[in-house]
Amino acid sequence: MKKILLLLTFLLSIQFSTVSAQATLDVNGVTVPRKIEVQNKTMQLNGAGGRSKMWLEVYVQALYLSQLSQDPKFIIDSDTEMAIRIEITSSMVSSNKLTKAMNTGFEKSAGSNLEELRPRIEQFKTLLSDAITEKDVFILWYNPLDQTVNVIKNDVPKGKIPGFDFKQALFGIWLSDKPVDDTLKKHLLGQ
Repeated sequence: MKKILLLLTFLLSIQFSTVSAQATLDVNGVTVPRKIEVQNKTMQLNGAGGRSKMWLEVYVQALYLSQLSQDPKFIIDSDTEMAIRIEITSSMVSSNKLTKAMNTGFEKSAGSNLEELRPRIEQFKTLLSDAITEKDVFILWYNPLDQTVNVIKNDVPKGKIPGFDFKQALFGIWLSDKPVDDTLKKHLLGQ
């Protein structure tokens, strides 16, 4: 009887450790959740990867979708819940450097819509203007109900930017034909 109880305990502990191990993914030393929930909407991890600049890892990014996909155009054009999670991994990242990088990304992604988007891009940059430290986590969540991109920093809502076209340009920074990082794009697509 003792052996059976011991065996059952062992089997249950293995099962629970397997379940908890599958709840997260390690990407370059950062624990990335396989699911996130924003305003009672659950999204699944589509892919994750690190962003490096000059041999320095600056952040780990993850893409969460309500419908998983490896098609970047489908994701950019999809009017469904989705989110980008960015965890800062370097003390060298400042709000100024992050907003400058975002600006460059928008220039590549927005194309002919850049001038129309410019006021909202500036508004978005102000939502990222607080001091940034290592381990800060940003969630950029698109809500299709009101077609807004919600900016959340360390679980605190900072504000939202309206427009499906803004969402397309934002997600296009990493997923367009001219992404800021080709390798990161592949990782976000789960390739």
